[in-house]
Amino acid sequence: MTGLLVALVAIVIALAAVAYAIRASRQGRVRQGRDVEQLEKSRLQIETERKAAELEAKDAALKLRTALEEELRERRAEAGRQEQRVQQREEQLDRRLDEVTSRHLAITEREQQLAAAQAELETARAAEEQELARIAGLTREEAKREILAGLDRELIGEKADRIRRAEAELKSDVDAQSREVLITSIQRHAADQTGETSVSVVPLPNDEVKGRIIGREGRNIRALEAATGVDLIIDDTPEAVILSGFDPIRREVARVTLNRLLADGRIHPARIEEMVAKARTEVGARITEEGEQALFEMGLQGAHPELVKLVGTLRFRYSYGQNVLAHSKEVGFLAGMIAAELGVDERLAKEAGMLHDIGKAVDHEVEGSHAVIGGEILRRLGRPDAVIHAVQAHHYDIEPTGIIAFTVLSADAISASRPGARRETLSSYIKRLEKLEEIANNFEGVERSFALQAGREVRIMVKPDRIDDAQATVLARDIVRRIEGEMSYPGTIKVTVVRETRAVDYAK
Repeated sequence: MTGLLVALVAIVIALAAVAYAIRASRQGRVRQGRDVEQLEKSRLQIETERKAAELEAKDAALKLRTALEEELRERRAEAGRQEQRVQQREEQLDRRLDEVTSRHLAITEREQQLAAAQAELETARAAEEQELARIAGLTREEAKREILAGLDRELIGEKADRIRRAEAELKSDVDAQSREVLITSIQRHAADQTGETSVSVVPLPNDEVKGRIIGREGRNIRALEAATGVDLIIDDTPEAVILSGFDPIRREVARVTLNRLLADGRIHPARIEEMVAKARTEVGARITEEGEQALFEMGLQGAHPELVKLVGTLRFRYSYGQNVLAHSKEVGFLAGMIAAELGVDERLAKEAGMLHDIGKAVDHEVEGSHAVIGGEILRRLGRPDAVIHAVQAHHYDIEPTGIIAFTVLSADAISASRPGARRETLSSYIKRLEKLEEIANNFEGVERSFALQAGREVRIMVKPDRIDDAQATVLARDIVRRIEGEMSYPGTIKVTVVRETRAVDYAK
């Protein structure tokens, strides 16, 4: 049984195994069929995708090939153009090389011709020099020195012409430069000069009088300033009142008025006006008296009243500390003596000398040089032409001509240079004149030099055989530069180079 049971179990198990195997086989075939179907679908899909990829690759390859072919065509065209340009450049270089070669050959040939011509020229020059030396009796060195000397003379003439042109150009703007110099000088020296020439000092008996001059609330001093036209300065200066004003006549009127008020003792506005009127009358009478006396001393009676008044006004004018009226009288006497020695009209010379500074009587009221102003005044008053010319030329405002003009020039210089006449000391004056003459005498070709016009002019006499006209111009310029560099002086110094040629012969 057991064996049968075991056999049955075995058979059952075997049958179950067979049934399981059969079922598993069926399931495997079904699964296999599905896998085959799925694989077929995948294969078809892959085939489709492969064909699509191949098409895309072909399109891309075709586009790339087209682009490459286009680029290749462009590069070939560019290479062709580059090759054409290179060929053209080569042709141009070949042509230029041919031209340069031709020019080089021509230059070489020209150099050979020039060398031959130079050799011929040297030979001809040597023969000419020998012939010239034989004819002129001069060696090469002597002829060279003669040529160089002629060249130096030409250069000196050209230099003189350039100096003249430069001076003409400078004269065009000399007015502006002179104004600038004058303004600068006034700014530097106006304070000292104004203090010396525009004030008068009135001594007082004591300082208590100052209060009376000022008056209650300053009415007296205001009345005095208004009536006289000058400023009264009452400061800490002991026992003195300063009168300040540019008009010397007004200062004199104020001085006389103040002295009379102090002597009278009554100082009030009404009395001040009365005293000012009397002082004006007195000063006017003094001016007329001074003018008449001066003209009488010169032998010029019967002059115009206006001229008499102008001459008397010079009594109150000063120049460099020298009284202008005294200076004018001195110049008049000197000019008369010089004219008498020269045998010319002594009276005309005296008149011109006496009136040479007449313009200074009004030059503070009229614009211009006192010499020109004086000449215009004398012309208006009907004085002789020789006198008018001498007055206008005594400071070279115009070029002097005639003996009378030079007589006044000399007399003016003598009076101004007289030791003690002006503030300048004798030693410094002499040193300046000596320095001027020393500078001039140090130049080659100068025979003599003279300092004139109180050092305002130096005249140089040169040797005519050493200095010609062109060299004289250059010499004057060189002397001016030396004076400007080595000396200090007021105003200007005129340098005149005089070259005189004399031809002397004797009849036998």
